[in-house]
Amino acid sequence: MNSNTQRLQIPGPAGTLEVAIDVPAGESAVRGVAVICHPHPQHGGTMDNKVAQMLARSFVQLGYRAVRFNFRGVGGSQGHWDEGRGEIDDALAVVAGQRVTGLPLALAGFSFGAYVTSQAARRLAEAGEAAERLVLVGPATQNFEVAAVPADTIVVHGEVDDVVPLSATLDWARPQHLPVVVVPGVGHFFHGQLTLLKSIVVNAWHRPA
Repeated sequence: MNSNTQRLQIPGPAGTLEVAIDVPAGESAVRGVAVICHPHPQHGGTMDNKVAQMLARSFVQLGYRAVRFNFRGVGGSQGHWDEGRGEIDDALAVVAGQRVTGLPLALAGFSFGAYVTSQAARRLAEAGEAAERLVLVGPATQNFEVAAVPADTIVVHGEVDDVVPLSATLDWARPQHLPVVVVPGVGHFFHGQLTLLKSIVVNAWHRPA
């Protein structure tokens, strides 16, 4: 993301995982840890995807240590694509390795990464280790089983998303009575509107549901 981004390898369930970490100025002031999941590995998704990077910037601005990582088989991460199953295990391994005792954990994801985020959050909650809050951008509600999420989850979707129709996310959100922030005229990758996306996430974070 910038020259100060720390890149390292950590143990994962299918081999080492490549991780990128960004911290606010003065790491002693960090108020939490945010783990961010990237879009579909089979369609070019990596932790350096622009939406994933903007989510990291959002959390750094909010005072979080932002942790991005490559799923198995992507970039410097070992292993092979596991159709969305092992990728949840990857996310949980990163959470286990990067979570800091006493600090809140936030989870965020874009597209396929939002699906992984929802399922990882569900498992953590079932284990009594629930995340503080979630952010889902353009969640892959049409092709994957995005889990039900807490009422204060921030969900952002483009009005003219041509990868995941807005209607699919509204159908997923409706039974949960879950608000969705719809960005008019914006497609799946938020081209030209990444700064707006950052503002939406930061402002919504300061207004808990």
